[in-house]
Amino acid sequence: MGKIYTALGLMSGTSGDGVDASIISSDGIDQYSEITNKYFVYDKKIHENLHNLRSKILKFEDLKKNENDISNLEREITIFHAKIVNNILRTIERKIDFIGFHGQTIYHNPLEKISKQLGDGNLLSQLTKKTIIYDFRKNDIKNGGEGAPLVPLFHRLIVKQKKIRLPVCILNIGGIANVTALVEYNKDNFLSRDLGPGNCLIDEWIRNNSKNKFDNKGEIAKSGKVNQLILNQALDNFENELYQKKISFDIKDFSLSFVRGLGIEDGAATLTEFTGKIIATGLFSFLSKGPDKLWRVLVCGGGRKNITLLKKIKDKASKNLLIHPIDDYGIDGDYVESQAFAYLAIRSFLRLPISFPSTTGCKEPCTGGVIIKNY
Repeated sequence: MGKIYTALGLMSGTSGDGVDASIISSDGIDQYSEITNKYFVYDKKIHENLHNLRSKILKFEDLKKNENDISNLEREITIFHAKIVNNILRTIERKIDFIGFHGQTIYHNPLEKISKQLGDGNLLSQLTKKTIIYDFRKNDIKNGGEGAPLVPLFHRLIVKQKKIRLPVCILNIGGIANVTALVEYNKDNFLSRDLGPGNCLIDEWIRNNSKNKFDNKGEIAKSGKVNQLILNQALDNFENELYQKKISFDIKDFSLSFVRGLGIEDGAATLTEFTGKIIATGLFSFLSKGPDKLWRVLVCGGGRKNITLLKKIKDKASKNLLIHPIDDYGIDGDYVESQAFAYLAIRSFLRLPISFPSTTGCKEPCTGGVIIKNY
């Protein structure tokens, strides 16, 4: 066993509602142990500024056009992260070697070879007096990858350490839904890709049409009626335009335009049906490349709490998929990604690969993460 490092991972997902923070210890290779997990909600100002800014950034040129707003929000978000870090450090009696700082994705377009996260590693290092490892996606893109998904390597570690029977698929439903499939513990031939929208369309619809940020347990969708005509057209458009072109998606790849004019309940029902169908179809297509056996599909991320969405996925999924929450294996499904970026920080420090041709499409396994010590 190599040297054990302790890292704090900070993850703010595409839902843009707050920051997950996790501390783990790991050798950066084949073992880890969880120390603590906490969630911090963005204050109202950051939440509003983030979603307003996102609505303005639809193409690459918009990054330049809105650079002042981006710079101001990046500073706000970094200071928010620094407060989180200092809050956590006061509560634990443990030396933190590194902070894995994912930042907040504001624009991701793999076809243009760009993935922009808000987060100033220099400033965070200065404010926390810690070594920061951030900007995890740039090196992968430079090496021909799409910069996402990056968590599959940690998915593999979870499955191996928990000795979960193979074959296993981990389905993460955040703003975007992504999947990792494993048929062997020790080889780097695991597969991964984004499937399409996770919570992003449903969340945006609820934010636009109510005072809520999301559809709690899918209750609003459950009370509505699916518009089948609109749904079928939207599914056809998705298949024709997007699915074959990319490994990874941005939330701006998807639009609410097809449900415009529906009431909140019917819109939520139609969007939940749309999302569930895409995830179920994507799972079937993706896992058909693997062995013809019973697949355990372990669901993590906030979307696993949407009971209506999970039921849609299960109803439409192939019979050889056994779908249940990752929490059934003693893993908190809310913190898989924040723990992953703590682990990826350690691997980046050790100059070990964090992405692979079978996960992001990069030409060869490559490391990532910029290391900053600014104090």
